Amino acid sequence: MKYYIIAGEASGDLHGSNLMKAIVKQDPTADFRFWGGDLMQAVGGTLVKHYKERAFMGFIEIIMNLRKILGMMSFCKKDIASYQPDVLILIDNSGFNLPIAKWAKTAGFTTNYFISPQVWASRAGRVKNIKKYVDKMLVILPFEKEFYKKYEYDVHFVGHPLLDAIADRPKIDSKKFRTTHKLDTRDIIALLPGSRKQEIKKMLSVMLSVVADFPDYQFVIAGAPSQDREFYSQFINDTNVTFISNKTYDLLSISTAALVTSGTATLETALYKVPQVVCYKASNVSYQIAKRIITLEYISLVNLIMDKEVVKELIQHDLNTKNLKIELTKILDGENRKKLFHDYHDLELKLGGKGASENAAKLIVEKFK
Repeated sequence: MKYYIIAGEASGDLHGSNLMKAIVKQDPTADFRFWGGDLMQAVGGTLVKHYKERAFMGFIEIIMNLRKILGMMSFCKKDIASYQPDVLILIDNSGFNLPIAKWAKTAGFTTNYFISPQVWASRAGRVKNIKKYVDKMLVILPFEKEFYKKYEYDVHFVGHPLLDAIADRPKIDSKKFRTTHKLDTRDIIALLPGSRKQEIKKMLSVMLSVVADFPDYQFVIAGAPSQDREFYSQFINDTNVTFISNKTYDLLSISTAALVTSGTATLETALYKVPQVVCYKASNVSYQIAKRIITLEYISLVNLIMDKEVVKELIQHDLNTKNLKIELTKILDGENRKKLFHDYHDLELKLGGKGASENAAKLIVEKFK
């Protein structure tokens, strides 16, 4: 069968690649055409657009690039129509994918959505259109099934694909990793400033401002695969900071603590059992808009899933050197770490076991079997 897949960022590329591998097990003749990244391309098929070409963050930047985004949507529709896929699979990225779902459904294509838009966070009214235009919604967070049930929409909880992605990775040789990347024997504090240029600019400088206060630790920046090393050089002015690109999981596996930009990375860090402080800062305009439409008590996936404050969130004006130093000191303390590890264990239980990609693939392919 022919599958057209649309993923919009690094995490979508990761989950898309694992889903593609699982689909091939169900359908060895699978032919893929997709918007994604290097990981999906490594599985096979035709890469139409790389996610780096459309990495827009925040209300202001989206408005400034609206003509470009609309042009990409128009091209995408024409490309789908030309390819005539048996199945369209949309992965997260709701700003782009929901309009595509609406068009595709009215055009007669079968629509599957893997990783739900965060309608439970804001603009819940979008559920009405999701019900109308998405044939099958595959959710990855345990509370999402109950959320959709309130709107009389039956969705499928498949488990979280990060459990698969992490479990399938081979264990690294810590000593070799340290030698390769010129790290010394001190404990590591990982800095995960995000993957988009705008968020890295806002987050990394604040994260680096506490380095001098923790001389017994070495700080390592986890470089995103979507950004070149040269981009990070403008921020690195401390000899106690190391930069390692595209090795985030390996880095987390040997880290003692982490400062993490809110997003999927907070959950990844938790699954690697690394105590963390969650950081987030947007432009004032974007923040004021978000405050008015987001109805959640927390912003990190860890706290949302656990429905309590497990990890500290420093948001907007609270994200400053003083607060970051205080909270980082806390998670380096033995008692606080012990409590965090206990909560992380409960978090993993809530997410279910391995097999999210396989579960999703079966649900997608079963109709045609």
